[in-house]
Amino acid sequence: MTADLVLDCANQHGEGILWSPRDGRLWWTDIHGQRLFWHDPRSAPPSGGSGSHDLPRRLCAFAPRARGGWLMAFADGIELWTAGLTPERTLLVFEPDNAATRLNDGRTDRLGRFVVGGMNEGTGAADSTVIRVNADLSVDRLISGVACANSTCFSPDGGTMYFADTPDRCIRAYPYGDSLDAARIFVDMASEPGLPDGSCVDAEGGVWNAEWDGGQVIRIAPDGRISHRIALPVPKPTCCAFGGPDLATLYITTSRLGMTEDEIARAPLSGGLFAARPGFRGIEDIPFAG
Repeated sequence: MTADLVLDCANQHGEGILWSPRDGRLWWTDIHGQRLFWHDPRSAPPSGGSGSHDLPRRLCAFAPRARGGWLMAFADGIELWTAGLTPERTLLVFEPDNAATRLNDGRTDRLGRFVVGGMNEGTGAADSTVIRVNADLSVDRLISGVACANSTCFSPDGGTMYFADTPDRCIRAYPYGDSLDAARIFVDMASEPGLPDGSCVDAEGGVWNAEWDGGQVIRIAPDGRISHRIALPVPKPTCCAFGGPDLATLYITTSRLGMTEDEIARAPLSGGLFAARPGFRGIEDIPFAG
């Protein structure tokens, strides 16, 4: 199976994609480009309408709020923003005593709590954390000793959290509730061509993972077996989400981070938005409950 180009947006580092049924748009962030993008697949055929918003800092992950507006996880902290994309309130500064770490990958759980983890982009040390912002805006620490948090997503029943610390080259499954229990290895990706990046879950419980530097998205069945592969014409897929009115299109963000001019010339669509129809339906992300 292959993915087709939807939008040649040349993101520096596209990430954090989600489908918003509230407005029928895909939303994603270009972290290093400091822009928030949207795409409406219903308008302006054949590729749909799209647009973007300038941001003051690097936005790494985000979620719409149930009451309107946005929860925004910037590199240096988490803020609440209005529906019109203006700052409203700072919730927390992330790891202020460690200048090398920043927030990275995040998603809401099935109760609308926002789980987001960090990474050390200075030394690569495993000294960051995964936190959860609850509906009352309190914050829990879920995991410590993290080098690069990725692949955060939740089973359809909400009882399992999938998570990857990317350098470990595996995705782990945690029994999930108010706290985390001990994890098991869900899939070992040591023999895969790429590293585990962002993920989403389909309605049958399969996990779809973007393989950074692997040029593909894989589906891991609930039993941990790799059941499907979607090839892309670019090397650095970053995240994926089911969208469209039927939640049957898998949209994929990509990156050109760290690529040389020659590498971009060989893969000129790097940083674009791609899509495939893999024969599965997704699950709507729950808006942030706070």
